[in-house]
Amino acid sequence: MKSIVELVEKKPWVGWILYLGTLAAVFGIGLLAASIFERRQESFRVQQVNPIADWEPRNEVWGQNYPREYESYMRTSETNFKSKHGGSAETDYLAEDPRLVVLWAGYPFSRDYKQARGHFYAIKDIRDTLRTTAPLPGTCWTCKSTDVPRVMNEMGAANFYKAKWADLGPEIVNPIGCQDCHDPKTMNLRITRPALAEAMARRGQDINKATHQEMRSLVCAQCHVEYYFQGEGKYLTFPWDKGFSAEDMEAYYDSIDFKDWTHALSKAPMLKAQHPDYELFMTGIHAQRGVSCADCHMPYKSEGGIKFTNHHMASPLQNISASCGVCHRESEENLLRDVHARQDRVKELLQLAQDALAHAHIEAKAAWEAGATEAEMKPVLTLIRHAQWRWDWVAAANAFGFHSPLEAARVLGNSIAKAEQARRELAIVLTAHHVALPVPMPDISTKEKAQAYIGLDMAAIEAQKLEFLENVVPQWDAEAKAREAKLPASDASKSNYPEKK
Repeated sequence: MKSIVELVEKKPWVGWILYLGTLAAVFGIGLLAASIFERRQESFRVQQVNPIADWEPRNEVWGQNYPREYESYMRTSETNFKSKHGGSAETDYLAEDPRLVVLWAGYPFSRDYKQARGHFYAIKDIRDTLRTTAPLPGTCWTCKSTDVPRVMNEMGAANFYKAKWADLGPEIVNPIGCQDCHDPKTMNLRITRPALAEAMARRGQDINKATHQEMRSLVCAQCHVEYYFQGEGKYLTFPWDKGFSAEDMEAYYDSIDFKDWTHALSKAPMLKAQHPDYELFMTGIHAQRGVSCADCHMPYKSEGGIKFTNHHMASPLQNISASCGVCHRESEENLLRDVHARQDRVKELLQLAQDALAHAHIEAKAAWEAGATEAEMKPVLTLIRHAQWRWDWVAAANAFGFHSPLEAARVLGNSIAKAEQARRELAIVLTAHHVALPVPMPDISTKEKAQAYIGLDMAAIEAQKLEFLENVVPQWDAEAKAREAKLPASDASKSNYPEKK
């Protein structure tokens, strides 16, 4: 310090250089700070032209304040993208592989199972599917609409679940959207479905303490998970008490002696996986590196100098540069090749499991018809139950195993082993009852033939659905239109909805 002072005293111009240099540095730091603050404001500024009511379900009302997000959300109506193993284009999985009809014999999925389309179609697709011809609880609406938080707030979650699905039809009309994930006042991410918070609480975790990055996955985990309807009230419950793995959830279900249905052919007490995307994702490398669902499925986008989250929730393969290219420096061709390589291997294992399970169900049917006893069949049926649960835990999840290829392969390997063990034990039972091996396989080469084999009257089911769409749905829409016409587009001072009676 002394030498600098002496230098300045001898040469005053050095002091001026230091002074001006300091001013320039401070000015530069100020510009940098201003730029950073401005960019942050581009991403997170809340600018509401019209205040949004607490439980506003209509996405177009939110879109008045957030046109970029709303415009990108509306692209979930597009159905023109089909990847090698997924996409938004409609695919009839039962027609693609009729063995699935046998695997789900006695369960509504044997009637109709298609590739899910974008969130825009959530209401239309649940109305249209042949799976909703049977009486259903209100629980089945839970993940389909922005109206659900509103109605739950009015009548309580328990009453919502135990209501009849058809009775709630006029109330549940707006598809998945803004209300499901955002607080209307602050735009902060929030949990609007109690099942997730309740599951975390049972594990000793407070959902309110989640970080913003964690919330970018947890809002998706409200629905993209495995769940079941508990008890007579059909209370929506996530089976996470023992853990998140396929084996943990199976142990949970076994401990409470739960089954989704009894298989129509094998009479096995079956479990139907829903879509355990979050659970499988959490075992993969992306989750381990702190990547969220939104990072890949809703990448940031810049438009007119504004940075925002692209709400066109879709396969990352539809926009590889924005979704994958942020972290990966390989070419798009190499990235796509890597994704397909992993998915192809998972599909190969899925096919082996499906084939073994279809044979096991049909062979079990032959054993029952030959006079097998419950004591003989019980260990076989447990193996079938556990084998198909593992297969379905991977098959029902989106991304064809890519969220965690190694875990998907491990679970499918165990599925194949258990299915083949069931067939070996069935061979012993069949032989004991003088049934010649191998058991003849029916012609299930098409969806229609497979459905006829398991005893479905598809003409009657389709007629029932047509009557519903022509006579019931228009009444629902008329009631909903009348109710929503009475609601102000936005009103921050009071609730938009009638007082709970």
